[in-house]
Amino acid sequence: MLIAAAFLVLVCLGSTVARPNPLAATSRTFRVHEARRAVPTGFTEAGPASPETTIKLRIALVQGDPSGVVDALYSVSDPDSSAYGQHLAKNEIEPFVAPTDQTKQVVQSWLEANGLTAKQLSPAGDWLGIEVPVSKANNLFDTTFSLFRDVETGAHTIRTLSYSLPEYLRSHVDLVYPTVSFPVHLARTGANTQSASAAYHSTVVRRDTSSTCANGTTPACLQELYRISRTPAVHKENRLGVTGFFGNSAHYAWLESFLKKFRPDMNPTTNFSVVGVDGGTNDQNTPSVSEGELDIQYTVGLATDIPVVYYFIGFDNQDGDLSGFLDEVNVLLALDKPPQVLTTSYGFSESRLSFALTDKLCRAYAQLGARGTTILYASGDSGVGCSSDSPESFQATFPSNCPFVTSVGGTQGFSPEEAWSGSSGGFSNYYARPRYQDDAVRAYLKIHGGANKGRFNASGRAFPDIAAKADNFRLFEVDSISPIYGTSAASPTVGSIIALLNDRLASARRPPLGFLNPWLYKYGRGAFTDITAGNSSIQCSENDTARGFDAVQGWDPVTGLGTPRFDKLLELLRL
Repeated sequence: MLIAAAFLVLVCLGSTVARPNPLAATSRTFRVHEARRAVPTGFTEAGPASPETTIKLRIALVQGDPSGVVDALYSVSDPDSSAYGQHLAKNEIEPFVAPTDQTKQVVQSWLEANGLTAKQLSPAGDWLGIEVPVSKANNLFDTTFSLFRDVETGAHTIRTLSYSLPEYLRSHVDLVYPTVSFPVHLARTGANTQSASAAYHSTVVRRDTSSTCANGTTPACLQELYRISRTPAVHKENRLGVTGFFGNSAHYAWLESFLKKFRPDMNPTTNFSVVGVDGGTNDQNTPSVSEGELDIQYTVGLATDIPVVYYFIGFDNQDGDLSGFLDEVNVLLALDKPPQVLTTSYGFSESRLSFALTDKLCRAYAQLGARGTTILYASGDSGVGCSSDSPESFQATFPSNCPFVTSVGGTQGFSPEEAWSGSSGGFSNYYARPRYQDDAVRAYLKIHGGANKGRFNASGRAFPDIAAKADNFRLFEVDSISPIYGTSAASPTVGSIIALLNDRLASARRPPLGFLNPWLYKYGRGAFTDITAGNSSIQCSENDTARGFDAVQGWDPVTGLGTPRFDKLLELLRL
């Protein structure tokens, strides 16, 4: 469900405007399809775009039965459903998503009437791509595309503040993109320092010098803290996917050194495979930041003998400013057998994307979940977030706001763990709270909802769902050991645990866990350690007072339901 907010990009009904229509003889009316009220913060208009410039546009067609996808997801993910675990095959999910024959015919006729040939961008045919000069795009969509400058980077991009469709076409097209959605800066959720934000409560993390965690977070530390088994996995068809982006290569030599030092019980030549998306390659000779090393070293090095696949996204994006997120999903949806787990340590601020575009990607995750893939996203490292549109309001992150993914927050320390101050969490302004988390979130709001009242949408999808350690991960890169902090470390840790559980389930001839949340909130929470100390925190400007949420008993918007215990999860799953 959409929860409207004044600063969001909205799909507009608009007023009907009679115009000569070069698109079809059957209609002479255009109607505004999407619009935004103003140029977004961080951009300035630089004038009309050159009419000769060619632009790539993506057209999202109305799906045949989009609610059927969500119904199918919940049917196979609710542990009390008779269909629990009966995940759908590729040919079973695609009919929900494929446009109807009528939609295909109407859109194809419109394309042909304008001399256009579209490229199919998604397996089910619900996304099409066209390339047109600006002058033709202006006529096609009754608009004026302009040039906008990104104040931070100086880069120019072609966008419009509104566009229209012929009346007869509007019921067959969900959106045209990129039009009113502006470029967003892809955020890596890992940080190289302990925290960029100032805690508003001073906390001292308790230490147990006898613990393997006393010298930093290593595979041995995580195995001890979360009781993770070292027993090698045996099912090679059970795969763990990791998302990577250009500039975040994972080096084979550094992984080998990491395993020699931190997993001497493993074969140090244990490796991972790479699948390029949008021209991505895991180049071993280009400069790289730490994220790729972190995600691979703490999946290969923790999920013992689980086949790890690095989905590496390049620059040839077919999904525009979504930076390959949708392209990656479409690559996975095209597989007969997608990976059983996918962990991603990148995201966006919720309000920087229109709801229409956000929902398209979110529902693509629902398709993967219905097919049995557990989708994990690091919640982010900016606490409650800073909204440029409404300085007093908290800012949710995407895709953690999507109700069809599992959001992973962060903790610090051990004996016991406490909330990590950077752990992003809060409440969505786009999505209503899903039913599966009603009881947990209502219990939180009943006692703690008065704190920060008015700064968040109490009826929105709440996140994170769970958490794991996010502090002082020991990483091998450039022939040395480096510390790294962030929920980008927490998500691959949880991904490794879920992959190991799936291996045990496969041995018992049972299906993988798939979409976790209905099971987590109903039964799985019993195998998680509740985190009741610490807080999230961020200071949005030099003169701003630090803001955040506290970790409390039960679910909270810093650590969710808590941190996993592998041994308790095995017991709960009767393994």
